Formats: sequence, structure tokens, C-alpha cells
Amino acid sequence: MAYKRTPVFDQDSLPAGLRREHRTKAGVWALIHVLEGRLLYRCLDTSEEQVLTPAMPGVVWPEQPHDVQPLGPVRLFVEFHAAKPLEGAPHAGQVLPE
Repeated sequence: MAYKRTPVFDQDSLPAGLRREHRTKAGVWALIHVLEGRLLYRCLDTSEEQVLTPAMPGVVWPEQPHDVQPLGPVRLFVEFHAAKPLEGAPHAGQVLPE
């Protein structure tokens, strides 16, 4: 369950800070919801790019450097979730959503 959510942004109101490299805090992951249009989501540590749409949200893992760019008119918001370590797993340091 999300503990925080941004307002709905469009291509004009999307903050400059989201358009350049940024990251979530330790222990926080995010879900990018595109309501209308398309948004380019880039993971800067892996060089992966994904076009987000209403049918394809984006997941941002804790502390993952990324940026986003509107691809024309777009409306979106971001939900923030607390993450916890997966206990007892071979990769106990891995962080998974609650």
C-alpha cells in the first residue's frame, strides 16, 4: 500500500527534478502511473529504457538512479511504497515491496 502520492503532473507541470537524474530513498520503491499519453522512463545504472503507458506502469527500485521524459502530452502520478528485506531468502539483502 502506498504511503505517499504525488499530484497528477502533465507535460508542462512535470518538475524539472524528475526530468533529470534522481532516485528514491533507501527502503522506498515507487510506481509510476501514466493516466494518459506516453512517458520515457530511463534506468541510468542499467541503461534500460521503457515507454510507460496507462497499460504499462513503471517500477522504480530503492535508490535506483533514473529520469523520465514526456513523449508528447501526458498525465501521470507517482506512488511511494515502503520496502522491506526478504528474510530467509538466499539473497537476504534483496529488497522487495511489502
